[in-house]
Amino acid sequence: MQLEEAVMKVIDAMNHPHGGRILRLRLEGEEAPRMKALKGARLRAIGPRGEERTAKVLGFPLMQGKLSDRRIRETGRLDLHVEEEGEGEPITLTWRVNPTG
Repeated sequence: MQLEEAVMKVIDAMNHPHGGRILRLRLEGEEAPRMKALKGARLRAIGPRGEERTAKVLGFPLMQGKLSDRRIRETGRLDLHVEEEGEGEPITLTWRVNPTG
């Protein structure tokens, strides 16, 4: 699967205490992206009114335990620590996110 094919929906978003944001995502498609491909990837986020933001994946918070490719496939959910790029509305609930590589 191409990384760009993974589409996810933001189901929770919060500020990270040391900078950036934590996005809790739910997979929208059948295929799950691999952790290795996500680390350091850029995300394209589109809001419900068509607004766009980009973000860089900094890592994987451990709030729900250690994340693995298997866990992502089985639960369809993942948490990402991201740094939003540029100015604009913060990425929040109901936004759609897909990695761009």
